[in-house]
Amino acid sequence: MQLKCVKKLKMKSKQDFTWINFFKSVYINLVFATVTLLISCTNKTVTSFQESEMEPYRQAYHFSPKKGWMNDPNGLVFLDGEYHLFFQHYPDSTVWGPMHWGHAISKDLVNWEELPIALFPDSLGYIFSGSAVFDEKNSSGLGSATNPPLVALYTYHNPKKEKAGTIDFQTQGLAYSVDKGRSWKKYEGNPVLGNPGIRDFRDPKVTQTTSADGSTTWVMTLAAHDQVQFYQSSNLKNWSLLGEFGQGTGAHGGVWECPDLLSMKAPDGSQKWVLLVSINPGGPQKGSATQYFIGDFKEGKFTPDDTMIRWLDYGPDNYAGVTWSNLPEGQNRTLWIGWMSNWLYAQVVPTSFWRSALTLPRELRLFDVDGTLLLQSAPAKELEKLRGTNYYLSEKESLLPSRAVEILAEVTKDEYFSMILSNEMGEEVIISKEMGLVTIDRRKSRKESFHLDFEAAHSAPMSWKASTLRIFLDATSIEVFVNEGELVLTSLLFPNAPWKKLTVDKGLKSVEIIELDQ
Repeated sequence: MQLKCVKKLKMKSKQDFTWINFFKSVYINLVFATVTLLISCTNKTVTSFQESEMEPYRQAYHFSPKKGWMNDPNGLVFLDGEYHLFFQHYPDSTVWGPMHWGHAISKDLVNWEELPIALFPDSLGYIFSGSAVFDEKNSSGLGSATNPPLVALYTYHNPKKEKAGTIDFQTQGLAYSVDKGRSWKKYEGNPVLGNPGIRDFRDPKVTQTTSADGSTTWVMTLAAHDQVQFYQSSNLKNWSLLGEFGQGTGAHGGVWECPDLLSMKAPDGSQKWVLLVSINPGGPQKGSATQYFIGDFKEGKFTPDDTMIRWLDYGPDNYAGVTWSNLPEGQNRTLWIGWMSNWLYAQVVPTSFWRSALTLPRELRLFDVDGTLLLQSAPAKELEKLRGTNYYLSEKESLLPSRAVEILAEVTKDEYFSMILSNEMGEEVIISKEMGLVTIDRRKSRKESFHLDFEAAHSAPMSWKASTLRIFLDATSIEVFVNEGELVLTSLLFPNAPWKKLTVDKGLKSVEIIELDQ
């Protein structure tokens, strides 16, 4: 009986084992099928290109005016949840003319609302570039303690005096707003800073500095022909000269413009000052560009760490960029945007009702390469809000889902990589790295020419390791960020048909295409 019982028990165990194996098999197959499904869903491939309903060459996610001409961004200031963007604007034509300040606002740096023109030319001249600050303590007396003003400082350009042959035709004016920038009143005592006898005397960028004892001072950084001048004020209306910088230092192939003085932290925690200076002509790709200096600023004197010429962006189409003032302390960042064009051909690009767009907003920070400080320019984090469906490249080629995409890739061969964007017209643009140079080659990006200087390949030296590639493609532009902006190239493109195919040659892996909202 005991043996039979044992035998019976053994038979029961064998049946149990069979059923266990059966359920194991079913479970494993289900898991395998689920994983396969997940992988296939993750590695989606592009099956069609979505045509845009926007007018030809209109950017999908870069700011451009509804009509008319635009160049430099001006008066960047944050107030009560709104990013204010003013810009050089001529509403009556698509070429440069009497300058106004156009105006747009955004709550997220992605969606922009264009508002009525903020500042119009008057008897003192056109309204050239400048800046805006929030006068929180009402130091100017132009608002009140309970309603402090926004204060704009800008350049008056007097065309009559210029035509008469004088050199003092540029002065600095002031306007203020007490309704969050919706309307502006020009100061009755304009100009607040006269011309000392300098032909190119313009583009005031104002910031507030704090001394060791806690006292604050307004500092104006002003372009003065081939150098920068620093002025100080306690009330934004009366200015005195502090010092000068730039003669014999940096690139001098053209006039210095649109300076910006920034206090930043180095990777080791020490305080450094960065001075941005745009120059036209004399950039690394001909025409206009922005250089920068890293050093110290004390008592009105800027002292650079070295005399190295550094460029913020090595592409041909990034100029006159400046930073936002009055950002909330919690953001802890330096936020910047530039004009996405080049004075070589800006007035002849083939758009119809408007001309020019701005770059993506970018976050500036310092980084170290073998003991040398450089300035990183990374896409603002808000741009991730644009992301829609993502696709992974499983072959060397893929369709693009639309004309507005972000492309991510890892660099596997630091010494060489190559990527090609093309369309059915036989036009193409090549992004590559070879022999220590990162290049955007747009020589075949458009069959017919509108300007000889546009047809070129533009390269940037990169002596350190390239690890990642991040590319933003829009209707008429490409912005290439290597290592999240350690090296940047911005370039306009005007193909006769949208880019519809991506081809990866070699040197890249984990290539991801992300469709961006239009």
